[in-house]
Amino acid sequence: MAIIEPVKQNPLHPSETRKYSLSIRLWHWLNALVITGSLLTVLLNSTLTDKRVTGAVIAEQAVKSGLNISADVANQIGHELEDKVWDVHAYIGFVLVALLLWRIIYEIVSPTSQSLFRKVNVARLALKNGGEEARLARHELVVKLLYFALYLVLILMGTTGLMLYFKHNLGLDRALSHSIQEVHGFCMYLVIAFIVVHVAGVLLAERKQSPGIVSDMINGGGK
Repeated sequence: MAIIEPVKQNPLHPSETRKYSLSIRLWHWLNALVITGSLLTVLLNSTLTDKRVTGAVIAEQAVKSGLNISADVANQIGHELEDKVWDVHAYIGFVLVALLLWRIIYEIVSPTSQSLFRKVNVARLALKNGGEEARLARHELVVKLLYFALYLVLILMGTTGLMLYFKHNLGLDRALSHSIQEVHGFCMYLVIAFIVVHVAGVLLAERKQSPGIVSDMINGGGK
């Protein structure tokens, strides 16, 4: 069993298949959609709508059309286009923060069977039993700690994103804003790394130990 594969079994009761509540399933897929949208805006502004690229294209097309547009004006138009995409990125970020708040609140009020901390505690207790339960428990702990690390990274990314959006209101100077932006960008790479590991783990699980794990996250599992 690869250590990155999520498992369907309850470590304390290996014969039981795990269930996922509607709230967890909605959060999972909405979060995936929002993160994908956020990454796509970054990719877009790094390629097609990069201000240097669009500025050059606008200047070139202006010359071909016989328009008298200076390079500075063309670059300014390209910069405005890039800013529009960053605005979309920011709006998606607000949705991500809302989803994180939803997840935190749900962790507090959810049934114990759906709580991340409860699942970690169950796995810790199962370690003492030995045999199949201990094997599942070790695996469960690693997977859940990866999820916990993702939540921390998303919280940090959301916090730094809000700080950048409201930097003028917060009175942040240029140097501090740049440092915050560096942290925000580094968080993005950590999220991408998690996505790669998570998708690889799910694909492995589907092919080997836990077939149907994707459909479980759609229909709730427990069958």
